[in-house]
Amino acid sequence: MRKRILGAAFKTFTEKGYTGANTVEIATLAKVSKRDLYAEFGSKQGTLVACIESWTAGMGLSQELPTPRNRTMLATTLANFGSNLLKEVSQPVVTAMYRLAIAEAKRSPEVARVLESAGRGASRKALADLLARAAAVGILEAEEPSEMAEQYLALLWEGLRVSLLMGLVDAPEPAEIERRAQKATLAFLRLHPEPSSEERPTSRTPAP
Repeated sequence: MRKRILGAAFKTFTEKGYTGANTVEIATLAKVSKRDLYAEFGSKQGTLVACIESWTAGMGLSQELPTPRNRTMLATTLANFGSNLLKEVSQPVVTAMYRLAIAEAKRSPEVARVLESAGRGASRKALADLLARAAAVGILEAEEPSEMAEQYLALLWEGLRVSLLMGLVDAPEPAEIERRAQKATLAFLRLHPEPSSEERPTSRTPAP
């Protein structure tokens, strides 16, 4: 039942917006009663928050990335991460969810907070953890991991997210996604060369 309600709610919210959606319509589409919906999620707002949490969990952007043993493995991992992120976040339904969070920013700020924490925040944390482990094994400069993660993401998106939100472009094709991920990875690694032997950490044991 929960899965049916979330599917119906996601469809309704993205098509009609938060204000235009109503719980009766969501319940009818999910083939449940309004009482069932409220028992499961508490309110329309709670249903929307649950939709976002369910969607972001399914994207797998918070999963731990493998610890790279050398620069080649780091490059491959970064490019794969970038490709997956672009593919998932560029989907039209995801763009619709971001637009919805923006539209509800003042009335329901928790919607944006959940989207930020479970979506963008989770992917940034996974990337920062990867970069911290790469620095720990001596294949990347020991800088602030969260700042390096932000830098990589800026290179990856290059304004694409804003263009998607404004409806100026369509979601990129697979070839364009791969090109962007490779370009961002090469640019990032040029900005952060492998440390010299004197600069490398004494311990080569990766962080747990």
